Amino acid sequence: MDKAQRVKEIRESTGMNRRQFCEYFKIPYQTVTDWELDHRHAPTYVIDLLEYYVKNEGLSK
Repeated sequence: MDKAQRVKEIRESTGMNRRQFCEYFKIPYQTVTDWELDHRHAPTYVIDLLEYYVKNEGLSK
């Protein structure tokens, strides 16, 4: 799975829209948009941390 798809799946697993996700994790909206549209690549460690946090904080819907 590519990084863009992985970021989008993590966000969608929370049930949050992009704006809510960005506000919750304090990541600029344009950054997440660029990641999801594959204009830029999120670092692997950031994706891993987001995935870990979503799972361990019970944010998955």
